[in-house]
Amino acid sequence: MNESLKGTVLLVDDDPAVAKVLGALLAQAGLTTHAARDGQEALALLASKPVDVVVSDVRMPGMDGLQVLAEVSRGWPDVPVILLTAHGTVPLAVEAMKAGAADFVLKPFDREEILFTVRKALLRAQGEEARQQARPTGGFIGRSRPMADVQAVLAKAAAGTATVLLRGESGTGKELAAKAVHDGSPRREGPFVKLHCAALPDTLLESELFGYEKGAFTGAATRKPGRVELAHGGTLFLDEVGDISPAVQVKLLRVIQERELERLGGTQTVKVDVRFVAATHQPLEERVKEGRFREDLFYRLNVVPVWIPALRERPDDVEPLALHFLEVHAKTNGRPPFTLTPDGLAALRAQPWPGNVRQLQNFLERLVVLSDTQVLGGQEVLNELARQPGLSPAPVAAAPSASAPGAPTAPGTDSARTLESQRKEMERQAMADALKRAGDNRTLAARLLGISRRTLYNKLEEYGLL
Repeated sequence: MNESLKGTVLLVDDDPAVAKVLGALLAQAGLTTHAARDGQEALALLASKPVDVVVSDVRMPGMDGLQVLAEVSRGWPDVPVILLTAHGTVPLAVEAMKAGAADFVLKPFDREEILFTVRKALLRAQGEEARQQARPTGGFIGRSRPMADVQAVLAKAAAGTATVLLRGESGTGKELAAKAVHDGSPRREGPFVKLHCAALPDTLLESELFGYEKGAFTGAATRKPGRVELAHGGTLFLDEVGDISPAVQVKLLRVIQERELERLGGTQTVKVDVRFVAATHQPLEERVKEGRFREDLFYRLNVVPVWIPALRERPDDVEPLALHFLEVHAKTNGRPPFTLTPDGLAALRAQPWPGNVRQLQNFLERLVVLSDTQVLGGQEVLNELARQPGLSPAPVAAAPSASAPGAPTAPGTDSARTLESQRKEMERQAMADALKRAGDNRTLAARLLGISRRTLYNKLEEYGLL
């Protein structure tokens, strides 16, 4: 792998020699690395520095690799974890992948394989970061008729084995719906494996889906099962399936039809028992007409179509969602209970919420952390809305001086620069407030602001807050 990689990797290994060799290898590939000798040190580094990927040994004194995985998944769900394991712990590593690990690499590791694996994890991290995966907790919440209809369809679909295709805008809760199908099915005791198809290029997506044999390509030092095999006996959730290429579509179609696959570089047919649930925000019917999505695959996926309505189409759900998120985030952040006044609720309902439930959740968490009052009225909501990009609480009236007779209207004045300076000052203040509320924990501050850790660090540097 000759291309330079970009990103930051946290190495967790109690053997300094391993960390030194691996750190030098990753640095040579263009990556920034931090090293921790145990799990506690790793968690402290995660809380204070931007990290894109964690590479952790499985066997360590004190907190082992599986415990590191659990803590990272809980506190930094957007950071993939790769496990380093000896031959004797491979079954353990496979179980860890089912529990959420991004991948595993055998020790002694091969140079090309570790770079290949880290590159996959970086691409996954970038895809997750772009999607800002702050999902609703606690299952479906709402009292609207549209969501009641959706839940009824999901309950019926769960009882069977048919493939389910979830449609709807980003942030509506399609992964939550996929998990509901799995949890309500006879396969609930099996694994629920997910793969974000848009986060990986074709070559990596194919190896992630179907696995590969030793020597299949440069860096394939051992046989690796794909996500389809890992989901055997359970459910495979393919998110953003509308973004996969025609070449991968052909192979996916065969797996869905025949329930069998061949690993990359292999000739042996592997039988699999997997239920497929797919999701997309793409207009698949149009993509079929354009020749960008196979019609036969579309029909295989679209056996039970379920449309998840946008939040603006179910305004009756804003209140129960808001109350739920306020309660959850108040407990999480150690704040007293919050009260939402009628005008505060009206201000929330008036928003179009283009990011849907995900955006509403992020906004309310920021309110909980940054608000100086436990009574959230219309003004508190509007003030916070005005500070957030992409949200417009109300049309801004023209300044009297601009509309008064005789007021200068020629271009080239300082008004635009003044507006920009005010925007930057509000942004700077929002970051300072978030850091204060988060106790200077920058990872938490980034979550409160609804931005990635890397964006936060860039902004802190820009405004001299580092």
